Amino acid sequence: MVKSMTGFGRCEITTSDYKIIVEIKSVNHRYCDMNVKLPKKFNAYESDIRNILKNYAARGKIDVYITFEDYKMEQTSVRYNAGIAGGYMDAIKEAAEEFGIEKSISASSLIRFPDVITVEEKETDCDTIYPVIADAVKNAGEKFMQARAKEGEHLKEDILSKLDYIVSLVDKIEERSPEIVKEYRDKLRGKVEELLAETHVDESILATEITVFADKICVDEETVRLRSHLKNMTDTLSLNESIGRKLDFIAQEMNREANTILSKANDRELSAIAIDLKTEVEKIREQIQNVE
Repeated sequence: MVKSMTGFGRCEITTSDYKIIVEIKSVNHRYCDMNVKLPKKFNAYESDIRNILKNYAARGKIDVYITFEDYKMEQTSVRYNAGIAGGYMDAIKEAAEEFGIEKSISASSLIRFPDVITVEEKETDCDTIYPVIADAVKNAGEKFMQARAKEGEHLKEDILSKLDYIVSLVDKIEERSPEIVKEYRDKLRGKVEELLAETHVDESILATEITVFADKICVDEETVRLRSHLKNMTDTLSLNESIGRKLDFIAQEMNREANTILSKANDRELSAIAIDLKTEVEKIREQIQNVE
C-alpha cells in the first residue's frame, strides 16, 4: 500500500467530567520526526503515546496535539494566604510611618499582590484518564493513516501513469536507434562515393566506420536497465510496507540511465525523446518525495 507522508487525523472524546481532543498532522520529512504536545500532568505518558503512534507512521514530520479540559468545578480552588497578606500590610504600615504618608489600601488592591491569592488545582487521577487518551490517540491515528492511504492511492496512480509513458518513450528510443545507424550508413556512403567519384569504395573501411559510430550511439544497455528499473518500481508500488526510500533509490538509477541516453543522442528526434524521458523521471522523483 502506498501511503503519503501528508495526512491529518482528529478524535474528540467528551464526557460529563472532561473533554479530550487529539489532532495528528504530518508533512514530508526524510526521517520520522515526531513532536508530541500534551498537558504537563500527562508528560509521564509521552513515551507510551509515541509507541502507539509508531503503528500509524514510519516517516514524516508528525505533530501531535493533545488537549485535556476538566469540567469538574471542584478541581480548582482559590486560596487566600493570610500570612503573606499580613506581611504586605505590615510593610505598608511601616513605610507610611517612616515617610509620614497616608496608609491607604483597599482589599481589592491587596489581593493583587503576588501570592496573596493563589489558584490551586487538585490532583487529576491521570492513571484513570490515560487509557481514554490512549484510545483517542488510536482513533485519531486510524483516521490519520486512512487519510495518508487515500492520498497515497492518488500518488500511486500518478506514478504508474508516468511509468507507462516512460515505457512508450523507451519503445520509441529502441525503434529510432537502428534507423539512425541506417541513415548514417547511407549518408556516409553517399559522401564517400561523391568524393571518390568512380573509384571503388572499400566496404571494409566503410563497415568499420559504421561500427564505431553504432557503438558510440548504442543505448541498448541503458534501455534494458531502464526497463528493469521500471518493472522494479512497479512491483515496489504494490508492496504493503514503507517504500519511499526504495522508490527514491530506483528513481535515482532511472535518472542515471536517462542522462546517459541523452548524452549519447546524436539525432534531433532521439534527443527530443530523451529530454521527455528525463523530464518524466524528474516528475516521478518529485512525487516520490511525498511517499512514506
